Formats: sequence, structure tokens, C-alpha cells
Amino acid sequence: MVLTNPASRRHVVSQYLISVLAVLFISLNLVRVQAQTVTSAASSTQASTPLSSRPLRVATRLIPPFVVQEQGSLTGFSTELWQSIAKQLKLKSKTSVSPTMPDLLAQVKSGRADLGIAAISITADRDKDFDFSQPIYDSGLQILVRDQSSGSNTMPGILTLLLSPIMLQFAGIILLLSLVMAHVVWFLERNHPQGIIENKAYFPGIFKALWWSAGTLGAQADEMPKSGVGRFIAIVWMFTGIAFVAYFTAAVTSSLTVQQLQGDIRGPDDLPGKRVATTQGSTSAQYLHGHGVQVQEVTQITQAYEALLKKQVDAVVFDAPVLLYYAAHEGSGKVQVIGSVFRKEDYGIIFQQNSPYRKSVNNALLALKENGTYDKLYNKWFGDKS
Repeated sequence: MVLTNPASRRHVVSQYLISVLAVLFISLNLVRVQAQTVTSAASSTQASTPLSSRPLRVATRLIPPFVVQEQGSLTGFSTELWQSIAKQLKLKSKTSVSPTMPDLLAQVKSGRADLGIAAISITADRDKDFDFSQPIYDSGLQILVRDQSSGSNTMPGILTLLLSPIMLQFAGIILLLSLVMAHVVWFLERNHPQGIIENKAYFPGIFKALWWSAGTLGAQADEMPKSGVGRFIAIVWMFTGIAFVAYFTAAVTSSLTVQQLQGDIRGPDDLPGKRVATTQGSTSAQYLHGHGVQVQEVTQITQAYEALLKKQVDAVVFDAPVLLYYAAHEGSGKVQVIGSVFRKEDYGIIFQQNSPYRKSVNNALLALKENGTYDKLYNKWFGDKS
């Protein structure tokens, strides 16, 4: 049938165009939905592929008790914690050991490692360039010094005590009393027929009286005054001498005991003016520089221990659990940890920013804390939390 009516032809054409537009609209929506599905599937695959397609590259560094090398293999709290996380996620990993903390951070930042784990402090500066997991350990800084119980500082300790302001004041009072007592004895004994002062003149009679006064104070008097008043004063002076010797002995003993237990460094406030060792790029180095302490930075913490034992430095400032572990093992009887923990900080697992692994690792870490695995590892390497 041929449409000769123009109105009818326009109607048919309009209906045809509407049909074509409807088909195109439906087709475009189908394509968009399919594209979203493909993209979502691709994203899901991309997120899950790194956890299963290849071993994760893990950067670490030797820092007992977190990472320890025994008979060619790695162990330690952080190492075993990561092994538990990997087992929880059913993935494989390959670990590389970095010599220093800056090297470890550089590996993660450049993408040569997927993550890093050891004893890595979570700081505001590092958080600008990296992502961190939930905290894996509560830590802080502490001070390591040479063992003070060896007695090597006995003579310096005695000299310090003798030259202390309190002891100088005490010595001045004793000297003044000795001079007073010498003049009293000289006055009472110079005219006595059998007195201990043979020469009535002030010189040299006063020297003999002063010698007697000093000897009696030390309980070493070889003769006594002959006058009644002189003998009474001598007895009083002898008891004064006994009290002086007892006080001096107690002061020396207590001072040396305190010095052996504490030494010259008792806390972070005593560090300025001392030579202190720590590792390069660590939070302890940042703290020491910020407080005006003379710092000797080394690449390995073991080098700081050696410098301390060789008396090249006065103290080592580093992470508390690391120092405590060394003092209880290799450094037992040679060094001691003093003071309380300061500048408290947390350790975490470090990732590149926007890492696809962070969420999975955090979930696994939470699971390990809930099922008791984390507590078992903690108690194994650090003892019972309670």
C-alpha cells in the first residue's frame, strides 16, 4: 500500500524514528551495564590477584628480638607474626633483609617491596609517605649504659663525693670546730705543770693543740689533757669524732651504692653533654637531635653496643624492647637498662600509599589477636603481658 497522504507519511516516519531511538537507548544501557560488570570484575580480580598470583615481597632488617637470624634462617617476633599473617591469608612471600631502616623504607617506597615489617615506628612524618597497618607492638625509647656494679668508677665516685658542696661544707665545719677545740685545750693546758702543751707560747703551742684535736677527732689521740676541764672537753670531743667517722663512712657508702646503681645518667634529662649512640634514620636519632644531645649515628645497633662497651660513648638510646633483649642476653653482666620508657610509640607493618594489601593484612592481624595467636607470639618473645 502506497501512502499518498503527506500526514500519514510523516506519522509513519516519526514512529520509525522513535523505534530506532528506543532501540539505541536500550542498547546503550545494556552496554553500560555490561561495562560496569566487567570493570567491577576486573577490579575484584586485580585486588585479589596480587595476594595469590605471586609471592609478596617483604622487606625486613635484623633487629633482635623482632627479627633474628639463626642458622641461616629468620625468626623473631615480627618474622613469626608475618608468617602467621601469611598463613591466615593463604599466600606466599619472599623476604629480603635490608641493612638499615632507611634502606628498608626506600625499598617499600620505590615498590621493590610490597611491605615492610621489623620494628618500624609509626610516626607522623612517615605517615605522609606510607600507609601503616594497625599497631603490632607498643614500644618507646629507653637508655642503655655500662653495668655500674663492676666498681670501675669507685675512685671517681669518691673524688666526686669529697668535692661535693655538702661534703665541703661539712669539712669546713669540722675544721672550724677543730680550731676552736685546739685553742681551748691550749688555753687550759699551757699552764698545767704536766699538761700536754709543753711550750706556753702561742707558737708552736697551738700547733701541738691542733695536732691533738685532729688526732682525737680520728680516735687516734695518744695522750689526754691533765686538767679536769680539759679531760671533760676531750671526752666530748672524742664522742664527736666517733660520730664524724660514722657519718663520713655512711655518706661514702651510700653515695657509691647509688652511683653503682644509677651512674651519672638516670634518665633522658641527663643525656645533654653526654656521648650517645643510636642508629641512622631512627626515631631515637630524631629525638636526640631535637634535644641537643651529642649523637653518634651508626648503621647497625650492634655497632652502638660495641661503642658503649669500648667506652667510646656514654650511653645508647634506642627502642626499649631491643635494649632489654640485648641486656638480658648478649650484654648480660656488661650493660644495664636504666630509667623508664619515654617517647612512647607503636610499631606497624608499612606499605606504599593506597596499597591493596593493607586491608587484607589488617583483617588477618585482627583475626590473630582474636584467636590468641598474637598473644602466644608475644609471650614467647617478651614474656607474659600481665
